[in-house]
Amino acid sequence: MTSFSANLLRKSLKAAAAGAILILSATASQAQSAPFAGFDGSWSGNGTVSLSDGTKEQIRCRATYKVQNTNALAQKLLCASDSYKFELTSRVTSEGNRVSGNWSEASRNINGNLQGTAGGGQIDVFVEAAGFAANLTLTTRGNKQMVSISSKGQLRDVSINMVKG
Repeated sequence: MTSFSANLLRKSLKAAAAGAILILSATASQAQSAPFAGFDGSWSGNGTVSLSDGTKEQIRCRATYKVQNTNALAQKLLCASDSYKFELTSRVTSEGNRVSGNWSEASRNINGNLQGTAGGGQIDVFVEAAGFAANLTLTTRGNKQMVSISSKGQLRDVSINMVKG
């Protein structure tokens, strides 16, 4: 009976260990698949802005992202060239890989809504307000981030490469 008890105890411990490993790997996988993973922190970099009049200028940018509870993101993006400036603020929440929220641009005093998808280090959203619409893509890989904005308004295209830190 003692050998039977020891064998049963050993099998129970193995099953418990296997269960713990499965739970830990599922938790780690869920944390990595959080839609805003890797965005949190301060970023800065350079890029180009293209305007509707054909002007193309170099632009300098800084961004701050704050991730809250893995499913909410607050963003502030400040960019300036020699003659153009924008200050974009947004608050986004996720439900699975779907995201929605609101945004504002302080220097032009406009605001609106956004919706799209997020996951795997990338956020793709459509932003709109009265008289304005744009596609915005943020792609993060490690400490590097690319921001792309395209619109049919005065601001045609923005392409920014940033680094964290």
